[in-house]
Amino acid sequence: MKKYVSIDIGGTEIKYGLIDEEGQILTRSKMKTEAYKGGPSILEKAVRIVEAYQASEEISGICISTAGMVDTEKGEIFYAAPLIPQYAGTEFKDTMIQKFSLPCEVENDVNCAGLAEYMSGASKGTKASLMLTVGTGIGGCIIIDGKVYHGYSSSACEIGYMLMDGSDFQTLGAASILSKKVAAWKNEPEEQWDGYRIFEAAKKGDEQCCRAIDEMADVLGKGIANICYVLNPEVVVLGGGIMAQEEYLAKKIRGAVDKYLVASIASRTRIAFARHRNDAGMLGAFYHFKSLHAR
Repeated sequence: MKKYVSIDIGGTEIKYGLIDEEGQILTRSKMKTEAYKGGPSILEKAVRIVEAYQASEEISGICISTAGMVDTEKGEIFYAAPLIPQYAGTEFKDTMIQKFSLPCEVENDVNCAGLAEYMSGASKGTKASLMLTVGTGIGGCIIIDGKVYHGYSSSACEIGYMLMDGSDFQTLGAASILSKKVAAWKNEPEEQWDGYRIFEAAKKGDEQCCRAIDEMADVLGKGIANICYVLNPEVVVLGGGIMAQEEYLAKKIRGAVDKYLVASIASRTRIAFARHRNDAGMLGAFYHFKSLHAR
C-alpha cells in the first residue's frame, strides 16, 4: 500500500499526516505555523516533516495544501498576504523534488478544501459547486465537472476581495468581524471575545452577540447570492471553523441567500456545510496529487 505525506499550511497551524492510496488518513499531527517568521521558516518546517516520515516509512509522494496564491504547475507561491512575510516565491515543489527525489504537488488551501468536499464530502457528484471558507478572511473555490477552475492566471475565486457596500466581502463578512463588533459594542478588549464565546452568549439571548451574528449571516447571504448570479452552482459548501455552528447558522444563512437571490435560482441552489473540516486541506492536497499522478 502506497503512502503519501500530506501537509496543510495555514496561517496559524500546519496540519500534516500520512494518507494511503485509498485516501484514508493514517496519522495526524500539527504544529504552529509561526507565520511571522516568513516563508523560509515554513519551507524548512515542511522539509522536516517529510524527513521525519521518510525515516520510518516508504513514501510515494508529497502533497501540499497552502495559504496564498499558488502556481500549481511550478508548485510555488506567487502571492501571499502580509500575514506570511517572504512567502511569495517559496518553491515547495522544486525543493521537495531535489531533496527527496519524490513527486510533489502544491495547491491553494481553499481549492484543496473544495476538492475534498467534491471527492468525498458535501458536494460529491455535483456538476458545479462553490466552496467558501469563512475564517479570518473568506476564500473561495469553484469546481466544474470535477476540476478546480483556476482562471487565466491561477487567481480565480479570490472572492474575499469582492467589493461590497463600500468595503469588501471578507472585511464585512469574515468570522473575525464578530469579535471586533461585539468588543466595540460592549466597550471591552477584543481578545475577550472569540467566536466560541460569542455563539454561546448568543444562544443564551445576548442581544449584541445575536446582532453581530445576524449581520455576518446577512453579508454572507448577499455575497453568496452575487456569486451565484455569475456561477449558478448546484451547491454552495460552507467551511471554516465558524461553520461548526451549523445548527445555529444554517437557517440564518439560507434565509439571507433567499433574500438576495431570485426565487427561481435560490430554489435550485443547495446550501451545505463542509464535512471534512480539519481534514479538508490534507485530503484535498492528496486528491490534487492523485489527479496528476493517476498511476
